[in-house]
Amino acid sequence: MAEAKAKKTYYLGTGRRKTAVARVRLAEGSGQIAINGRPVEEYFTEDKDRAAVYGPLDLMEQRNRLDVFINVKGGGFTGQAGACCQGLARALKEMFGLQTAGEEQPGDGQEPTGAQSMVKKLRDSGYLTRDQRMKERKKYGRKGARKSFQFSKR
Repeated sequence: MAEAKAKKTYYLGTGRRKTAVARVRLAEGSGQIAINGRPVEEYFTEDKDRAAVYGPLDLMEQRNRLDVFINVKGGGFTGQAGACCQGLARALKEMFGLQTAGEEQPGDGQEPTGAQSMVKKLRDSGYLTRDQRMKERKKYGRKGARKSFQFSKR
């Protein structure tokens, strides 16, 4: 009979950018990154989009230690890359920032612990901040969000 596999612990994070939503799962592993079942180099052809996905991992120096599985929907390529970036940062925050009920937050005069300094690093570099810029909706009586039809006085 086959031996039971050791159960992997997954850390989850959700990222959003414009209309794109990314669901991220992190696990200890060899450093592979899969987006919708495809490697990141195959999914994102632009360097800036790949850099957005690798950003939080490079900051935490975890690029070759963690396996990342991302499901992303909606939006365009750049919006999806931004959503992946935020979801990855949130999953890393959950992985390193877990605190039990007995632990105390560092108050005045106390140094932050290793996990808290890692979360602070993510927050200071802007990876945990949601980019709220979205497309403005079309208004009635107008051509688009702002543009209107030519006005005739007579």
